[in-house]
This record gives sequence, structure tokens and C-alpha cells, in this order.
Amino acid sequence: MKNELGITVKKMENFSKWYDQVVTKAELADLRYNVKGFLVHKPLAVSAMKKMYYYFERELEKRGHKPVWFPAVIPESNFKKEAEHVAGFIPEVMWITHAGSKKLSERVALRPTSETAMYTMYAKWIRSWRDLPLKLYQSCQVWRYETKATRPFIRGREFYWIEAHDVFATRNEAEKQVIEDMKTTKAVMHEIFGIPFFQFQRPEWDKFPGAVHTYAADIIMPDGKILQQPSTHMLGQNFSKAFNIKFKNKNGQEEYAWQTCYGPAIWRIFAAIIAIHGDDKGLIFPWEIAPIQVVIIPIYKSQNKDLVLKRCVEIKDKLKGLEVYIDDRDEYTAGWKFNEWEMKGVPIRLEIGMKEVETNTVTIFRRDEGRKINVSDANISEYVEKVGKELSANLKRRAESFMSNMVRSAKNLKEVREALKKGGFVRVNFCSIDEDGRACAEKIKASLHADVRGKRIDVDEKPEGNCVVCGRKAKVVVYIGKSY
Repeated sequence: MKNELGITVKKMENFSKWYDQVVTKAELADLRYNVKGFLVHKPLAVSAMKKMYYYFERELEKRGHKPVWFPAVIPESNFKKEAEHVAGFIPEVMWITHAGSKKLSERVALRPTSETAMYTMYAKWIRSWRDLPLKLYQSCQVWRYETKATRPFIRGREFYWIEAHDVFATRNEAEKQVIEDMKTTKAVMHEIFGIPFFQFQRPEWDKFPGAVHTYAADIIMPDGKILQQPSTHMLGQNFSKAFNIKFKNKNGQEEYAWQTCYGPAIWRIFAAIIAIHGDDKGLIFPWEIAPIQVVIIPIYKSQNKDLVLKRCVEIKDKLKGLEVYIDDRDEYTAGWKFNEWEMKGVPIRLEIGMKEVETNTVTIFRRDEGRKINVSDANISEYVEKVGKELSANLKRRAESFMSNMVRSAKNLKEVREALKKGGFVRVNFCSIDEDGRACAEKIKASLHADVRGKRIDVDEKPEGNCVVCGRKAKVVVYIGKSY
């Protein structure tokens, strides 16, 4: 493969250009669609994201959620029922005002999120404590008129996610659900996709509009910037009061329900997989979500082509249940194919030529380590599965090591400034993540162009000393970082 066809920059030297090249050259998306902020998703990306959806949906259903599909449009009157929520989302809403040439009597929004659609119906469905808990999710697209620069799979005006909306009789049940949502993120995004994260309680000034508390997973991208991943929100009774979601308890008394919502953005998690697991040659897919898990490259001359291709088919048949592709295109050399499939992130390559045919072996190339090994084809299926799982575990270890090396502590704003130049998180003592800490966060934003991401809830950290901004006694340890 000619250099101009492959990845021409190193990931850690120019991550932005590297990322753009991978998205385009590995054929994940086409950005030339003629509506700004929207892109065309190509087969490789869609196939991977379908598998990602599968693992999240499986985990949600294992934990008692059931799937639904709600309309993509929401009447404006629904938005007006929860004042804080509507104030947070109205600037990003994309409105439909006409049907054909006729102006609608009430404009409708393309859903930016589905609270105002689903809770209108929840009020009709929930009557008694027997109707609770209600745990529903939908896998869908949402639309938001982003005014910041859009970036494929990171920020766009249309993106793909899952949203779960749950209703309970008690606050205690709702709080347990928030913890369960965080466990779902760990079980799928970290354990299966290999993406490590810190779980934060967001400051009061940075929570989901209408929520009591917001908890979000943050990751560190290769350029040192922070990217938010799945968030879960304790809604309390704010939405149930706005939408009149009430039930009669066991004593026949009417109460407002308690609610939570949870949103794993498949789109953004896909961006993290591209960025964190990829290398200078391009993508590296974890074994579990690879669109093609094994590519077989036949290496032959005209006189032995049939024998080699026959063996390739035999090996493919032994790998039943896996995503296997035989690249038998005559118009490309074996070396060209090697480079193409390495760029596209296929975890395992099998090379089969006359040497392998004659010795009943297969040459295996493992994408994460870039090394080859020749093995017997007798137990090829079990061996390939084993290597695939080892590859995923290795990607996860690499990602964890990178993240652990991108956290620094600082004792004052000068140290914070210096640490931010290196990227990642800066750990500091801080006065408060309640409203009384907002002024200090705004000073950090204004002077350092960084955000207080919140306090970690996956570990117990005790503050020592004073706030790095105002000098008051610190009540909390927070993490600061620059985000997209």
C-alpha cells in the first residue's frame, strides 16, 4: 500500500490528524454529506456499533430493563412541563414547523433526549405500586444543534445511543438504580470494550438539566483531553411532579414516583475505541466487537492457486461462529492486503500459502503485537479464540496503563497550570461541588480553560488542606481537565 493510502502521521504526535485519517481511510464514515454536522456511517463502523449495542442491551435486559421504541418527534408543549430541563435543551433543539406547505399548529422537535416524550406516557401507564418498578430503554438516534465544531463520533448533530428511563416507588430504589447503571458501564465499556474511566459526581453547576445529581464516566483521549462517556442521572421527583407521574402506595395513598435515566452513547464510545486502542497503523478492534475477527490471506502462484484457496475455505469452515473473510482479490498483492486489514483493525490475520498447505499449518498474525507465529491447523478454532481474547485483554491493559499515567496532583494554581500542559486529569483539593464552589470553578475556566469534572465516586478520597483557588478549607477532592 502506498504511503498516501495509509496512515501518514503518528498518533501521539498529531492525534487530531491521525484520528481524521483513520475515520476516512479505514472507511468508517464519509463526511461529505451536504448537511453540516451529519455524516454517512459506512459498513465497518455500523457493524462494530451493532455489536456494541448488543452488549449494552444484553446487560440492560439482564438487569431487568425491557426495550421500547418511542416516536422521534416531541411536541413543544411536552418540553414546557419541566422548566429547568427545557431551559437546558431549547438552544440545541431542531424544530419541525411544516408538513409539506402547511404550517403545523404546534411545532415538534426532533428528540434531543426522550424524557419529555416518555414521561408523558408514563403518567398514563403508572397507577399503582404494582406497576413499579418500570425499567425501559430504547436504542435510537437523537438530534442536537451543536454550535461547537463537530467531529465524527465525538460531537455531531445526529448521534446514536441508548437511553434507559426508570421509575420507582422509593428514593432508595432510585439511588440503587444509579449505582446499577454505573456497574453496567463498567461491565460493558471497561470489561468488554477495554476502555477505562473514572466515575464522577458532577458539580451542581454541571448536572443534567432537571436532575438532582448527575454521575458520569470520563475517559482520557490520546491528546490528553477528556471525553464524557455514559452518564446516569438521579432525577428525584422533579420530572414526576412536572409530568404528574403518581401511584397509589400499598396504603392507598397517592405519591409521586422517583426516577432515574441513563445514557450510554454508542457513538462516543466508538470514538474512544478508535482513539485509545488504535496505533500508528490505524484501528485495532477488540475481539468481541470486530466486524471482521479473522481475515484469511491466500498467498499463491497461478499453478497452485486452487490448492491454496481450497485450504483457505477449509480453514474458514473450521472457524464457524466467527466473523471470517477470505480476501481472494487478484488485483491486490498480499502485502497490500496486509496493510489494508491492519489499518482496518482486524484482530487476527491468517496467512496460507503452499508452505502451510504442505505442512498442515497456518501462519497467524496478531494485530496488537505485530508478530507472526506458525501453528498446526488441527485445533485452529480453539487457538484463534484464545488469541482473540488475549488480544482484548492486552488492549485493556494498555489502556489502563495509559490512563493511570495521565493523572497528576497539584497543590496550587501554578502547579495546576503546569500539569494541564501535559494533558489528562489534575487532582486537587477544592472547596465544594455544591453551588458555593461555582465561583472557584469559573475562575479555573476563565484562567486555565479547564473544567472541574467532579469528585470520584469509585474511590473514597479525603481532602487535605485548602482549596487551590479560594484558600478556604477543602471539603472535597476534584479532578480538573480540558475537554472537547
